[in-house]
Amino acid sequence: MIGLLALGGFVMTAFLLIAVFGAVLFILKAVLMLVLLPLRLVLGVALFPLRLAGGLIGLVLVPVLGVIGLLVAVIAIVGGLLVPLLPLAALVFVIWLIVKAAKRPVAMVPR
Repeated sequence: MIGLLALGGFVMTAFLLIAVFGAVLFILKAVLMLVLLPLRLVLGVALFPLRLAGGLIGLVLVPVLGVIGLLVAVIAIVGGLLVPLLPLAALVFVIWLIVKAAKRPVAMVPR
């Protein structure tokens, strides 16, 4: 029983260390974000035209790529439905060749 209590103590100690480590990282990240806030604001204003252009390009490309993706999906579905019928198509083709050979007119023999 004492062993289980010791194991529980170790687990709780590990959780406490993880929580302290997370809190320290959170504080470091908050301080870093506050220090870099002016740089982020300047870059955000300077790069706004590029973000706007990227958004407009995305606005044009998303419908086009959506239509292309829909066509590819339809082709894949049709192909998935037709591929299992290929052996049947091969059998029908062989039967057609046999029937065609049987109905072929006799060649004229030159005199």
